[in-house]
Amino acid sequence: MDWKLLGVSFLMVFIAELGDKSQLAAITLSGQCQHPRAIFFGSACALIFASFLGVLIGEGFAQVLPIHLLKATAAAGFAAMGLGLLWVPSRSL
Repeated sequence: MDWKLLGVSFLMVFIAELGDKSQLAAITLSGQCQHPRAIFFGSACALIFASFLGVLIGEGFAQVLPIHLLKATAAAGFAAMGLGLLWVPSRSL
């Protein structure tokens, strides 16, 4: 096992998930019920499953496409989302 890669993956996902909608949903659910362990295990399993799907899909794309094309596509996608957040006017509720 590559422990450095494991640590980097954990840190990246942990930081990305802080303040995420899934965390806010878990906070809301745990405030409404008497079983916080069930919410913890349910949300943990959902994150594990979503990460598993991401790894499988990424591995599949890496088998078909060159890695520089995957990185360029990911960078362009993130840049487009960032620019969209900057320039698209937000709607007030």
